[in-house]
Amino acid sequence: MIAIAIFFMCMFAILGIFGAGLHSALLLRRDGPTPGMIASELSLSNQLDEGTLSGNFGDVYPNYSWSADVITAATNGLYRLNISVMGPSGSVDSAMSILLYRPDSGNPQNRVGSRASFMNH
Repeated sequence: MIAIAIFFMCMFAILGIFGAGLHSALLLRRDGPTPGMIASELSLSNQLDEGTLSGNFGDVYPNYSWSADVITAATNGLYRLNISVMGPSGSVDSAMSILLYRPDSGNPQNRVGSRASFMNH
């Protein structure tokens, strides 16, 4: 009886932890695009020039758009990107800032030019 009681106490504790994790995952779920999507695409390309990039998400998220302000953070090829995703109402839905290191970005001969299909500018 004691072993069964200990077993069920452990099972209830494990189920409580599992339930809390599922609840947290539901709170983090987003239905729209995130700035991380743009950050990951920009990290694949070494085309960075100081200024503003913008575009939309095409048919994937038809009413959303994005913009990224590219600022030179250091002379060695370090750039700061302030990325914003605008929702259907035109207001900022989410935003983030990242640093990207692109030492050859200023040299046009070294540009790869890989851009995703939703990265219109």
